[in-house]
Amino acid sequence: MEIALFDLDHTLIPFDSGSVFTRHLAERGALPPEFEAQYLAYCRRYAEGTVDMVQMHRFTVGALGAHEPPRLAQWMYEFRETIAPRIPRRARELVQHHQAAGRACALVTATTRFVAEAFGTLLGLETVLATQPALGPDGRYTGEIVGQPCFREHKRAHVQQWLAQCGRRWSDVQRSWFYSDSANDLPLLEAVSDPVAVDPDARLLAIAQARGWPVISLAGR
Repeated sequence: MEIALFDLDHTLIPFDSGSVFTRHLAERGALPPEFEAQYLAYCRRYAEGTVDMVQMHRFTVGALGAHEPPRLAQWMYEFRETIAPRIPRRARELVQHHQAAGRACALVTATTRFVAEAFGTLLGLETVLATQPALGPDGRYTGEIVGQPCFREHKRAHVQQWLAQCGRRWSDVQRSWFYSDSANDLPLLEAVSDPVAVDPDARLLAIAQARGWPVISLAGR
C-alpha cells in the first residue's frame, strides 16, 4: 500500500482557507466586521506555533452557532462556487498524479471539517482528515471539538485512525508522501518515507535543506 497525504493551507492552496471563509461570511453579514482581524491574530499565533487550537476553534466555529444549519449550508454552497477558480492547477495535477499511480490519497489539515471538505471536493480528494466540530442537540455548532484537533502530532493519529478504518496499519504502508508548508507538521513529515516541503515557512525550509528533503512550489496557476 502507498499513500499520499496533503496539507491544505499554503500547501495545496496559496492562502488560508479559514480566512477566506471568514471573509465570505462577513460579506453576508453573518459575522461582525471585526471578526476577520481577530481571526487573523489567531493565524499569526498558529504560524508561530503558539496557538491554542481548542480556543481558536471555540472562537471561530462557535460564532456560527448563531445561525440555522440550512442557512449555513447555503453559504457553504456559495463558498464552494467562489473558491473553485482559486485552486492552483499545479495542486490539482499533483493530486491527480498520485491518484493515477494508484495511491490512497487524503487531505490532512487542521482546518475545520466543513471548510476542508469544500476544498477536498474541488481537489478530487474524497478522504478528508480534519478538525471535527461538535454539534449541539439543535444541530448547531457549539465551538467544541470532537476528539483531538487535526494538528501537529495529532495529524499522525488521524492518519492512523483512517488506516485502521481501511483495515490497515502503518506497517502495511510501503511508501508514503506528505506535502506541507509548515514546521507545525514535522511529526507527520518525519513519519512518512517521502516528506516534501511546499512553499515552506522559514523554519521548515531550513530543516528541509538540512535533511535533503525536496522543496517545491505549487503557487501560481
